Amino acid sequence: MTEQLPPDPSDDPLRDELLAVALEAARRAGALLRDGRPADLGVAATKSSPIDVVTEMDIAAEKLITDHLAKHRPHDGLLGEEGADAEGTSGIRWVVDPLDGTVNYLYGLPTWAVSIAAERDGEALVGVVEIPTRGETFHAVRGRGAWLGERRLRVRPAPPLDQALVATGFNYVTTVRAHQAEVAHRLLPLVRDIRRSGSAAVDLADVAAGRLDGYYERGLRPWDRAAGALIAREAGALTGGRPGGPASDDLTVAGVPGVFESLQTLLEDFGAWHD
Repeated sequence: MTEQLPPDPSDDPLRDELLAVALEAARRAGALLRDGRPADLGVAATKSSPIDVVTEMDIAAEKLITDHLAKHRPHDGLLGEEGADAEGTSGIRWVVDPLDGTVNYLYGLPTWAVSIAAERDGEALVGVVEIPTRGETFHAVRGRGAWLGERRLRVRPAPPLDQALVATGFNYVTTVRAHQAEVAHRLLPLVRDIRRSGSAAVDLADVAAGRLDGYYERGLRPWDRAAGALIAREAGALTGGRPGGPASDDLTVAGVPGVFESLQTLLEDFGAWHD
C-alpha cells in the first residue's frame, strides 16, 4: 500500500511549475490526438495501415510532449511509452503515456487519455490525465488533493464489497489474458459488476471521481499508472500491489478504503499477480 506523504511547503514553487508544464503538455497532446485522428480511420481497411496511423499519432503526441518538457524543464529525466528515456540531472523524472487506450483510439471509442506525471525519488509529485473526448482534465499535486477542472474530487463512501463497481483490464498476450479472465470469473459473483474501459489512466481517474469503487490490473507499466494513481490517492483512494507492497508491473490495485483491502486480499488469493 502506498502511504500518503505530508505536503512540503518548500516544494510549492516547484510543484506549481511542474503542474503548469504538465497541464499545458497534456492539453496540447490531447488536442493533437483528437483533431489529428483521420475521420475514416478504422480496423476494416488493412491489418497494418490503421495500426500504423495510430502508431504515428502516438509517436507524434509523445514528441510534442517531450519537446515541451525539454523547452521548459531541460534538465529533467524522462520515461515515455514510445521509447523516450533520459536520466536528467535535476532529480525530477517525467513519466509519460501519450496515448493510453490505443485500441479504443483505433476503433473510434472515446475512452483514451494523455497521462503525464512528474516524479522525484520514485514518488509522484504531480499527475495529469487529459481525456479530450470527455472534455475532462484531472490533476493532482501531492499533498494538495485531486481535481477535475476546478472541482475537488473525493472517492465514494465504501459500499459493501458485493455492491462495489470494479474495473479491470486485460493483456494482449493470449496466455496472460486467459488467466486474467479466470480471475475476473471468480471475482465477478462477489462484486456488483466489473467494467473494462481499455484505459488504466481513465479508470484510475474515475476511482478518484467516485465513478468506480475499485480497479485492478496486471501488467501495467509505470507510464500507465503514475499519474492516475496519484490522482486516485489524492482523492482518498488507497493504491498498492500485492498485500504490503506498492503497485508494480505484476499488479496494480486502487480502491476506496474498505473496498481496497477486500479486493487486494481476493486478488492475492486468486493469483492475479501471475500468469
